[in-house]
Amino acid sequence: MRLWLLFPILLPATASAASPPLCALPAPATMEAADTRPASPPAERPTQGALQPPAQRATAAPIPSALAELPFVKHVAAAGSTITDLGTSHALHAFAARNGDQFMLFEVAPDGQAAVSGAPIEITPAQIQTIAAGNVTDLGLQHGLQGYFVRSGAQFQVFYATPDQQRLVPGVMWDASGKDLTRAQVAAIPGAIPTVEVGSGLTGAQAAAETPALPLMREASYGTIGPASAPHLFMLIDPQCIYSIRSFQMLQSYVASGRLQLSVIPLSVLDYEDHGQSTKSALSLLSKPADQIVAAWQAGNESGPLAPDAEDRLRANMAIAESIGLKGTPTFVWRKSDGTEGRLDGVPTDIAAMIASIGS
Repeated sequence: MRLWLLFPILLPATASAASPPLCALPAPATMEAADTRPASPPAERPTQGALQPPAQRATAAPIPSALAELPFVKHVAAAGSTITDLGTSHALHAFAARNGDQFMLFEVAPDGQAAVSGAPIEITPAQIQTIAAGNVTDLGLQHGLQGYFVRSGAQFQVFYATPDQQRLVPGVMWDASGKDLTRAQVAAIPGAIPTVEVGSGLTGAQAAAETPALPLMREASYGTIGPASAPHLFMLIDPQCIYSIRSFQMLQSYVASGRLQLSVIPLSVLDYEDHGQSTKSALSLLSKPADQIVAAWQAGNESGPLAPDAEDRLRANMAIAESIGLKGTPTFVWRKSDGTEGRLDGVPTDIAAMIASIGS
């Protein structure tokens, strides 16, 4: 099950100094035996094939009175999810967010500004310290919850202790703006977050500054819509990423009016959240003729037999994404009117200005 992303979770190359939302690259891996998280993060994940109009997702749902003043809950409800109050246990308030036939469980942090996407398990912090002796890293307090990074061989899991220290909640902590706080907490731990290396030992971020993206876009497998005579924009997407979908919706009128040619490059970024659905969707799109990829994504047509070279195409697209230091999806690349390269990571804050900067 997947849920529409409920709130913005990042970096414009043009109009705004604030970080626009995107579907970020993988969060930490998990220990299967201990991982009780739902299948997706606090997000309005699209149901299969649904590119719904924004108005259908923006209607705020009623909030139970006991949760009505909590910022995290208000942001979830504002996206149209139905909120069910699950009561208080071990000094944490739990609730469920449901959108269609999909739902998520959350434990709200004491300050109401964040929540962990998971449910408590009957293990105490003291017990995990004994069980995983020598393999526990203290992550410190975040929004009133003590975090622990627990390693088991090559796998690991992050836990948050309930305020009464009687339970652990395995999962990812998100704040009310949609930021993955767990990812930031474990970023300094070796091996917790994959580091992309390109060429002679450059990280993905370093490579992005030295690797022109536009020539690589032309080597990718993609689908294109819009007139060939219009300014050309490349868009790297995860088919399951709500921010990719939202950005596509914002661009549709420009394509329909002949003011933009849009090339969509399918990637797989969110497998760590949707249990492999992103890869399945990307492979399905890359199995279709180039002139049908965008229409198939828009219609949710992510079924049918896979092309023999679909996996190779996706691997090539992912290698290109790594080479340019991809932060997440959507990411936009274009040639500016002055001949320089334009790039924007995340939902455009000023889409008209971005399109105006694209050269012929």
